[in-house]
Formats: sequence, C-alpha cells, structure tokens
Amino acid sequence: MCLAIPMRLSQIDGLRGITQSGGVCCEVRLDLLPQVRVGDHVLVHAGYAIEVLDETLAAETLELLAELGALEDGAADGAS
Repeated sequence: MCLAIPMRLSQIDGLRGITQSGGVCCEVRLDLLPQVRVGDHVLVHAGYAIEVLDETLAAETLELLAELGALEDGAADGAS
C-alpha cells in the first residue's frame, strides 16, 4: 500500500521545497507542481509533492490518519 501525506510548503528553492506537518519537516521535490507556492498544502509521496490540496481537505486527511493511528495503537494495546 502506498501512502501520501498532506504537508504545508514553507520554503521553495528552485525545484526543492521544505514541507511541514505535525512538527516534522521534510525536503521534497517540486518537479510535478511548477505552480506551487509557499503556504500551499501539498500531498507528499516518496519525496515528491504530487498534488496541491486545499487547506480543508489537508486537515480532514490528517484527522483521518490520526484516527487510524489511534485505532492501531488501541489494537496493539489490546493484543498485549
């Protein structure tokens, strides 16, 4: 299964950018999104920004990922 994470673009340097989400910073390639701007929310997969997201969709996706993590944590606790 592949997973892409919504992150906010905080810096651009040519075709490289710095993204942030949940206190984590990540350098990404911007080759696929020439129109991207600082402050945009992007979907990051395998080191590439692959899609620009609106802020609402990015927040909803991060909430769902957090819920999945909580479910996984609960399943691990119940297995002990």
